[in-house]
Amino acid sequence: MLLLSIAWAAEATPLKQPSLFEKMMPFVFIFLLLYFLFIRPAQKKQKKHQALIDQLKKGDSVITSSGILGIIHGLTDNFVTLEVADNTRIRILRSQISSVVEPETGKLKIAAKENKK
Repeated sequence: MLLLSIAWAAEATPLKQPSLFEKMMPFVFIFLLLYFLFIRPAQKKQKKHQALIDQLKKGDSVITSSGILGIIHGLTDNFVTLEVADNTRIRILRSQISSVVEPETGKLKIAAKENKK
């Protein structure tokens, strides 16, 4: 017969429960991570696009979000009238202007790419 020794464990002390602050820390960390990775860059891009929209003036060459190139013929608070060909004008929402084409260089002035300079 084998002799088995029985280990008598000391009585376990009750575990300390984490505080509410310690329980919330992972959620706070995840929120901050999501904020700095997604929300803040989107807000910055939206502000730059809004600044671009606010600076539009008659005679600017622009490209719409659908790829139409035209010259601004008229502006209102919500709409832009673009001349896309001789005597051909279309009316679009101001928010659909994606970039301005600089007339002297022909380069695009895109709000999202300006922050990389």
